[in-house]
Amino acid sequence: MTKLLRGLAGLVGFLLFWEVADQVGLVSKTFVPPPSVVLVSLVNLLGDAQFVRDIVATMLAWLIAIAIAIAIAVPAGLLLGSIPVLRTTTAAIVEFLRPIPVAALVPLVLLVIGSGPEAKISLAVYASLWPIMFNTIYGMNEIDPVLMETARACGTSRFRILSSVALPQTAPFVFTGIRLSATIALIAVVSTEFLAGSEVGLGSYILLVSTGSTRFDLVFASTLVAGALGYVINEGLEQVGKRLFRWSSVDREAIA
Repeated sequence: MTKLLRGLAGLVGFLLFWEVADQVGLVSKTFVPPPSVVLVSLVNLLGDAQFVRDIVATMLAWLIAIAIAIAIAVPAGLLLGSIPVLRTTTAAIVEFLRPIPVAALVPLVLLVIGSGPEAKISLAVYASLWPIMFNTIYGMNEIDPVLMETARACGTSRFRILSSVALPQTAPFVFTGIRLSATIALIAVVSTEFLAGSEVGLGSYILLVSTGSTRFDLVFASTLVAGALGYVINEGLEQVGKRLFRWSSVDREAIA
């Protein structure tokens, strides 16, 4: 509760500073509308059926992307973490691909896939793979070797060891990666909608109202919605993680 109150106090302070800066003329009201105007526009937007459809389209693409990323990254992390030779062999490829920003891949994806939902989902999957995979690998390194050796000595297959021994032990680390990737995937989806000019989505709406228009209140309002969605996703997953892994004494710091 204390954390929530502090967060709300900080938000209120920021909004007050923003309002005062507008009212005294430190910034232009045309290009940076005061929060009193932006919040009214935000309420009106949430009553707009088309805008709600844009939010639903963005969140649906986000959900599909994060599910695909988990399905790929967790098994890949378990394999790379359990087979040192494979991890060494693929290290150069992984380190080459990981730093490539999503924005740089947008033209290529548009040429290959097109500007439909597949484009933003593919780029969101690409962007969100890495935190999950690297946290899984890190978790594998933290497993007590005795557990793995005992399972092997009992004749347990590699698949059974990874699914029954490794995965439960690495679960807190995997979940941390998922929490990180969830917000990254949302950023990737909205950014792709904006850069690729998607037909529907939060990013496409921001592009629409920011092009050839002076309705910067709508730009700020829709941007606030994107920020609020990211906050809710991160905070929600953090609370779920605390409940699911209350038993764990592992320091689950995020591995970037």
